Order: sequence, then structure tokens, then C-alpha cells
Amino acid sequence: MAHLFHSNSDLVARVRRISGQVGAVERALQSDAGCSEILHLVAAVRGAVNGLLDQIIAEHLEAHVSAPGLTDKERAEGANELLVVIRRYAK
Repeated sequence: MAHLFHSNSDLVARVRRISGQVGAVERALQSDAGCSEILHLVAAVRGAVNGLLDQIIAEHLEAHVSAPGLTDKERAEGANELLVVIRRYAK
């Protein structure tokens, strides 16, 4: 996805924050933190991953579905790629 290159540093920063959040979940589990605290940490990770997914989906739509100059075939391919991801995510 070469179109992600312009936002690559933003995406990498998001992934690093997610990594830190996952580390916090691990530390909480190892330190016998309460269920409520762990649930909040896991919910934060899920929200962060969803935000990352949303950003990448939006950029994919802009580059592969709605960008001016795309052929009908290119738009269909871009839409189909996105459908595959959405279906996998929805499972």
C-alpha cells in the first residue's frame, strides 16, 4: 500500500502506542491487578486498534475506490479488497 507512505510515521506511532497498551495489559495480568482494571486496559487496546483500522480503511478508500482517474476495474478491485478485510474483521 504505497499510498500509506505519506502517513507511515503516524501509523507507526499508533502501532507503538498500541504496543505500549498491550504491554500494560501484560503487566497488569502479571501483577494480579483487578478484573476491572484489566478490562479497562483491554478496552483501550481494542479502541486503539479500531482507530488504526479506521484510518487505514479511510486511506484505502481514498486511494483505491474514490480517487479521481481510477478505472472501473481498479475501483472494483479496491472495493473487493476492502470487503475481504471487513468480512474477516466482522467474524
